Amino acid sequence: MSQLKHSTASARAYLAMSLSTLFVGLVPKAPGTWGSLLALLIWWAIGPLSLPEGLLLVLLAFILGTVSTHFYEKWFDRHDPKEVVVDELVGMWITLLIIPLTPLTLIAGFLLFRFFDILKPFPINWIDRKMPGALGTMLDDVLAGVFAFVLLQSLYRAGWLV
Repeated sequence: MSQLKHSTASARAYLAMSLSTLFVGLVPKAPGTWGSLLALLIWWAIGPLSLPEGLLLVLLAFILGTVSTHFYEKWFDRHDPKEVVVDELVGMWITLLIIPLTPLTLIAGFLLFRFFDILKPFPINWIDRKMPGALGTMLDDVLAGVFAFVLLQSLYRAGWLV
């Protein structure tokens, strides 16, 4: 019976590690950039989504990401470890909501999201410092995605990304 408990715990740990790191988070250099790039490629492969479809996908990724990150942070006793990149996936997907998927919009969205994710202007930096646990890990990238979304949409609607 204890072997079954151990194998179940191992399976849960592997699932949490897989979902929170998306495996690219284990790359030693720039895991957040690799996670953002993977998110961009997945979004592009899925193709254009309506707003309700996109929001549903973002919400599901956010929920799964928060739960898996909670267990990952608990097991490794660290807040927002660099190898956790599911937060970048959610932030990138928010950035790319309802934008036509062209090479220019994809590159601009990627650069804008990375800019806000790395620089962390207020209130992103406040969430990053003050909100504990997996929710804090996820929400700073959600907000970076919202900032990038607003700027990307503005640039597109102004005709700068056609």
